[in-house]
Amino acid sequence: MQDTATEIIKDTTPLFTNDTIVFGVLMIALGLIFYTSSKKSGFWNKFYKIVPALFMAYFIPALFTTSGLIAPEWVTVSETGEAVEKSSNLYYMSSRYLLPAALVLMTLSIDLKGVFNLGPKALIMFLTGTIGIVLGGPIAVLLIGTISPETVGGVGADAVWRGLSTLAGSWIGGGANQTAMLEIYGYNQALYGGMVFVDIVVANIWMAIILIGIGKATRIDKWLKADTSAIESLKEKVSSYAKKVDRNPSLTDLMILAGIAFGTVSFAHFGASYMSSFFEDFVNSFEAGITRNIFTFLSSSFFWMITITTIIGIILSFTKAKSYEGAGASKFGSVFIYILVASIGMKMDLTLIFDNAGLIVIGVVWMIIHAGLLILVAKLIRAPYFFLAVGSQANVGGAASAPIVASAFHPSLATVGVLLAVFGYAIGTVGAILCTILMQLASAA
Repeated sequence: MQDTATEIIKDTTPLFTNDTIVFGVLMIALGLIFYTSSKKSGFWNKFYKIVPALFMAYFIPALFTTSGLIAPEWVTVSETGEAVEKSSNLYYMSSRYLLPAALVLMTLSIDLKGVFNLGPKALIMFLTGTIGIVLGGPIAVLLIGTISPETVGGVGADAVWRGLSTLAGSWIGGGANQTAMLEIYGYNQALYGGMVFVDIVVANIWMAIILIGIGKATRIDKWLKADTSAIESLKEKVSSYAKKVDRNPSLTDLMILAGIAFGTVSFAHFGASYMSSFFEDFVNSFEAGITRNIFTFLSSSFFWMITITTIIGIILSFTKAKSYEGAGASKFGSVFIYILVASIGMKMDLTLIFDNAGLIVIGVVWMIIHAGLLILVAKLIRAPYFFLAVGSQANVGGAASAPIVASAFHPSLATVGVLLAVFGYAIGTVGAILCTILMQLASAA
């Protein structure tokens, strides 16, 4: 009689699976973070001088996930042995509803002229970040390949360089570019989950480091010998305007802000559905191949949602709606941003860092090269840490995290992150194709 190997499916159900409860847990954590960070003396005052509150808003949910308290997704095994995959919708809710609401509220008081006066260094640092990703991939493959050739090996659809192409698409552009690279290079979709995991782990570790750096931005800028005058001027101008129109918000003010925020969310989703459908037909009109995949981002509803939201916010900044900054528009936007940060942190299980160790090492080396090039160029052109952090996240994190990092410096700067991230969508696939060609050559070396 022949034995049949049976795969053992692990039940990974967390303690709390109801999104209503999980949301409450996250909000309690955020409340405690802000309560402790408000202390003017003692342990907490010293602690938050080292570790920013924004980082804690990201890290504590990650600890909750690691401990099994909550989870972004899990497998439930019934008594009959049937496995059912389930997931939380909190990140989707935060990124699709609260992110656009936050962006429009933070953009209401934008000084567009002041943003342009920031000069070319923001774009230079963004493009430096892109070059760091393009060159970092093949260099990482070469370095790891000399130590562990099997880690960068594989043939045909299983070739590791094909899988890494999806990381390049994600880290230069976003999800749409990542999917395009999967289509272009035909990586084995059964192995694709491993690449997505590397994407999440490495990108989130790097984001955590950037958030910690924000707390030391003044010291870093001094080391970089950076000229922060344009940034400080913009922050001062926006802050002065906020003080000028500051008022105790009435119920009417709050309801109008809610109308502006979620009316924009509604219109952005409405417009995004039509624009993505229109451009999907446009993209599909091309023959299958690289040309079609270069323009794939145009069929992404998320891309159009962010774009439409930003345009609405900029238009409203030229109207009387701008005065609602005095009623706390950017403060409410910041609340939504922190909820988004917590939902991103929830996606990180720290114990899984040790799974797929070889691929993780490739990703870490890749990100170190990206970071090293950014630091070198920032030092050479004396670019502030703000440009380094946002330029990097506009590549690696995209439109979901670039405004988070930018707004951590000042709510008025959130739009800078969005604009750069949108640009990243546009060049994502082209840059990723160049990176993949180099990685293919490196893996064959």
